[in-house]
Amino acid sequence: MNSKTSEYLDMVRLKTGLSDYKIAKKYDINQSNLSKYSSGKAALSETHAWLFANILDLDPAEIVANTKLEHALNSDNKTKAKFWQEQLNKILADTQPINIQIVQFHAIVGNISNNAREILDMSIEAHDLGAHMIVFPELALTGYPPEDLLLRAGFIKQVEFHINELCKKLPSSIMVVFGAPSSANEALYNSAYCIHKNKVMHVYHKRSLPNYGVFDEKRYFSPGDRALVFEHQGRNIGVLICEDAWVGNPLEKSCQANADLIISLNASPFQSGKSQQRFDLYRQHALKWGVDLLYVNSVGGQDELVFDGGSFMMSAKGKIIQQLPFFESCQVLHSKPCTHTDLSETALTYKALVLATKDYVCGNGFAGSLIGLSGGIDSALTLAIAVDALGAENVSAVMMPYQFTSDMSLEDAEGQSKTQGVHYSSIDIHQMVTAFNMSLFDLFDGAEKDTTEENIQARVRGVLLMALSNKWHKMVLATGNKSEMSVGYATLYGDMCGGFAPLKDISKTLVYQLANYRNSLSKVIPERVITRLPSAELAPDQVDQDSLPPYDALDDILMRFVEMKLSVEEIAQHGHDVELVRKVTSMVLKNEYKRRQSAPGPKVSSNAFGKERRYPMTSKFKP
Repeated sequence: MNSKTSEYLDMVRLKTGLSDYKIAKKYDINQSNLSKYSSGKAALSETHAWLFANILDLDPAEIVANTKLEHALNSDNKTKAKFWQEQLNKILADTQPINIQIVQFHAIVGNISNNAREILDMSIEAHDLGAHMIVFPELALTGYPPEDLLLRAGFIKQVEFHINELCKKLPSSIMVVFGAPSSANEALYNSAYCIHKNKVMHVYHKRSLPNYGVFDEKRYFSPGDRALVFEHQGRNIGVLICEDAWVGNPLEKSCQANADLIISLNASPFQSGKSQQRFDLYRQHALKWGVDLLYVNSVGGQDELVFDGGSFMMSAKGKIIQQLPFFESCQVLHSKPCTHTDLSETALTYKALVLATKDYVCGNGFAGSLIGLSGGIDSALTLAIAVDALGAENVSAVMMPYQFTSDMSLEDAEGQSKTQGVHYSSIDIHQMVTAFNMSLFDLFDGAEKDTTEENIQARVRGVLLMALSNKWHKMVLATGNKSEMSVGYATLYGDMCGGFAPLKDISKTLVYQLANYRNSLSKVIPERVITRLPSAELAPDQVDQDSLPPYDALDDILMRFVEMKLSVEEIAQHGHDVELVRKVTSMVLKNEYKRRQSAPGPKVSSNAFGKERRYPMTSKFKP
């Protein structure tokens, strides 16, 4: 005998916390009927079916259909049983919540065929798991940002070809949503494709094109001019692309078109503090418009950018009901629990540097990385990042001592290399530096020794590193930090040599924080590397503070000048000597030519050197 009625009664007991006697008395149910319901000897009456539906906040049609089916089965009425089973199946199909597969993956720029294959494979897997829809990030087919590849007709033809192929090969019953460029009416758009039943059902064109910081989409794309809202699996779904959610109007138009679920495709790069900004923004939207929100983001390094993932589903009440991990490729059904560990901004920044280094070195076809160790904290942190990114077996460290190199530096460099299990070499550069100095002796006759002789040491090391890079097919990682690069405290063609600079956007004070964080996971950086006074060791008893103000003061001035864009007078109001501020800001501006020749590095701040900050190399501006 069917016992669906007894299941409903158990749910009522649990929901109300009442005994059968109190349920009967409160809801005016005959005690004998309640006993029959409990034992499974009778099915719910239609009246009680509606009553239970109200108590349990369930669909009355479902409970009534189950009741009718139970009556038919109990009376052995096969015709009615078949009818009500069909009705129940229809009700369940109509009321089944939409099941969405969320995908955050590394779409490699320009590798359209591989990206298309990933979209196809993951869509098939999602279909097999019962998903009604699968959502990929912004420009998932091409990778983000494709930059001037978008200006090549052949590139767009490849995009169109693979979209047509996906239409043929994707499972017909699942809605597949992904980002790709599209051309129409002699214009190019940053678009979201919605493929269902083996054809493109909808195309949405991004309406708000960012043209600031690292973004220059107006160079390539035209803006869309209309909202997209469509029905799928009982939901009215609106589609947005990244910036559309930040400016407000596109989302408003989608909500006014009766969307109850907004899907946002994103290629949003990491920046310290940005994840909380996203949550706050989407929570405002959810509460204002009463809509569910799905944020889907890319993950992986692309040149100076690193995408952090962190996709999430947010309810109309502003509650995050699912959060995907940061800096990990994954695909998850939005209805499945997905746990993650809350991370500090320092931890997130470290993860960003590791992923950016891994994807840049590997993406450019190198067998590993090579680091010139100095015994100082910058190269020590860079080595730790490289090992975490690439594995110890793919990392080489080289110490190149000269007469000013301390025993402490030699010991700490070798010690860290052994601790982390990397290949370690030492090359004495005395003879090479002497040879340079002797060759230049006559030309330098009468001139005082200055930084020129110090720079020769750094440039000898640069030559050796690049020779080893050529021979070993490993990318040299430059070890300079943002504080040094800001004021030009680095040697062009010397310690600036390298294919990638993991610390390029990391201030000196943040270097220390990251070193301590990494040691909190496992101690790989010698403690005295962190506690000793920083020094380039290019002259006797040299320390950085001989040439620079203390790093806490320097970094505060730099943050206010470079990132906040304050004037000298405004910076001085925050407790800094005006002449010191004037000196530091002048150093920043006059070293733009040097920074233009530096290796790329991952952006983590609000204003990183490189594509984001484009100042003239020749300028007479006084801040």
